[in-house]
Amino acid sequence: MAPISAPSPSSPPPRASLNVDSAVATHPKVVSFRRTSSPGRASMDRLSEQSPLLRPRTSEEVESNLKILSPAESDDWEEASEETKSSWYLLLLTLGGLGLQIGWSVETSHGSPYLLSLGISKSLLALVWIAGPLSGTLVQPYVGLKSDNCRIRWGKRRPFIVGGALATMASLMLLAWSKEIVGSFLGMFGADKESTGVKICIIMFAVLFVYVLDFAINVIQAGIRAYIVDCAPTHQQEAANAWVIRTSGVGNILGYLAGYVDLPRYLPWLGDSQFKVLCAIASFTMAVTVGISCATVHERDPRFEGTPETKDGLMAFFRSLYRSVRKLPPQIRKVCQVQFAAWIGWFPFLFYITTYIGEIYVEPFFEANPDMADADIDKLWEDATRMGTLALLIFAVTTFAASIFLPFIVPPTFEAPKLQPATPLTPTTPRSMSMLASSGGGDYFALKGGSKSTTPKTLSSRLFSWLSLLQIQGLTLRRAWFLSHLMFAALMWATFLVHSVLLATILVSLVGIPWALTNWAPFALISSEISKRDAIRRGILRPASRDAALIAEGEDEGEADQAGVVLGIHNVAIAAPQVIATLVSSLIFRWLQKPRGSPGDNSVAWVLRLGGCCAVVAAWLTLRVGEEKEDVDLVGLGRRLD
Repeated sequence: MAPISAPSPSSPPPRASLNVDSAVATHPKVVSFRRTSSPGRASMDRLSEQSPLLRPRTSEEVESNLKILSPAESDDWEEASEETKSSWYLLLLTLGGLGLQIGWSVETSHGSPYLLSLGISKSLLALVWIAGPLSGTLVQPYVGLKSDNCRIRWGKRRPFIVGGALATMASLMLLAWSKEIVGSFLGMFGADKESTGVKICIIMFAVLFVYVLDFAINVIQAGIRAYIVDCAPTHQQEAANAWVIRTSGVGNILGYLAGYVDLPRYLPWLGDSQFKVLCAIASFTMAVTVGISCATVHERDPRFEGTPETKDGLMAFFRSLYRSVRKLPPQIRKVCQVQFAAWIGWFPFLFYITTYIGEIYVEPFFEANPDMADADIDKLWEDATRMGTLALLIFAVTTFAASIFLPFIVPPTFEAPKLQPATPLTPTTPRSMSMLASSGGGDYFALKGGSKSTTPKTLSSRLFSWLSLLQIQGLTLRRAWFLSHLMFAALMWATFLVHSVLLATILVSLVGIPWALTNWAPFALISSEISKRDAIRRGILRPASRDAALIAEGEDEGEADQAGVVLGIHNVAIAAPQVIATLVSSLIFRWLQKPRGSPGDNSVAWVLRLGGCCAVVAAWLTLRVGEEKEDVDLVGLGRRLD
């Protein structure tokens, strides 16, 4: 060790260095302090004793050093606080999902019938809906990467959420009024609105804004998902994602309920067709819900995270995305593999189930009158679409009920840190609870079924405490997700036995249970992993494994687990298989589809059955996803995956 010179009598007391890797002590008997820091992240102060002999220090020196080293006094620790959020906070955080889901439900339930009414064939329709997976594959990773690198005072995610919402509202309205907009514009040049050329232009305009709409929806969806990961504490990621499916469930119910009601009769000033009125309602609801969520829940100021090292350009984006995919954490990679197989089956259900119900409804009419006029076919299919929307309404109610009930029977993976008695160095403020855990003062990740630190006092707290008694020990989130795949497969194969609208409606309603888990389990697993790694990186949690230690020291590949880019990659795992499903569906429709108005068309049913086979593959892959093990360190802070 290099010799250390003694201080002069007039030299000030030693202080901690904030930006260097080693501190210079001024006396061999004096404790020196060292804080390590990595670019773009806050680090915990580390106390290093250079000598076992300590000289007595004055109270001013002690107070000065404590001020430097105390996380409670640091703005970074203020932002890094993992205090438990209220249910009201989680509701406001996820409220934007309600408006987003209404817009999504309008597109999925009425988009196909609307495009078919413009004259698009089923085989071409399948290629039109490739817009969704294509935009999800390209847009969400790009938006995720850009939002991760965003450094404006409004936050990382909110600018993208607001921008995506505005684009979605504009796209919905332009899509709904495609016929009037294109017809009026071409009519200015003397074109006949009923001519073939005008109809083709209308179809092209509508298809264009289907793509724009899907791109816009993916922007806001990417922002909202990353917004939740950033703003919810680690131990509440599962709860926050449960609130997502609850607000989305309400949006589904409202969207499908509005679709079932004859809206032009009650709201003629919003449009003369069901689709126009639905788009207007969806746009208004999205503006209100997104506005409330972004105005009431604030993000950490990203300007304190340092300037990201980014390169502009399309090739730079793809290179960065490729590196992130290769360096994904193992748990997240396994979840993405499950999603790839599962969504080959989910995509046909979501986009063609209304048509499936409609085909069962119109079958007896076509058998009785196979030469029905086009106008009568349009009227019949309008009624059939309403029956399909009713089935989706019941499906949405089942999904919402499952989203309320399932989080109470599936035990949470993590629990909140316990509040410990106050000492001079462990203040018992909500802000310091996470600091207590990281310093050994309490369990951050309590074991399942652990004791509660306080007795619930409010009515809602007591209600949640009573409902927690319904938990089925041993039913982990991963196992519940596994069972949901098997249930979905069984229901898709049950289409062999369904020949009435009533049975089809019951089948669709039961699919709401696996759908609730599909919207909860993978996002909760990924969000918890991202949030936990981020908490270790920012010094809130103490690492308990070699990999966690690398994260804490900033020696891991940090860009591989940023919320935006990881959720974007996860969405690629959802969207890419939809391209496969779309192409396969188009081939099946080409082989099995019969002319419009002909009886015996069961092409959609075969697409659904193929999806059931893919769900079995997804169930097998789910068994490879790691379970959280109770191999915690001495203070219960670090937990490793299988």
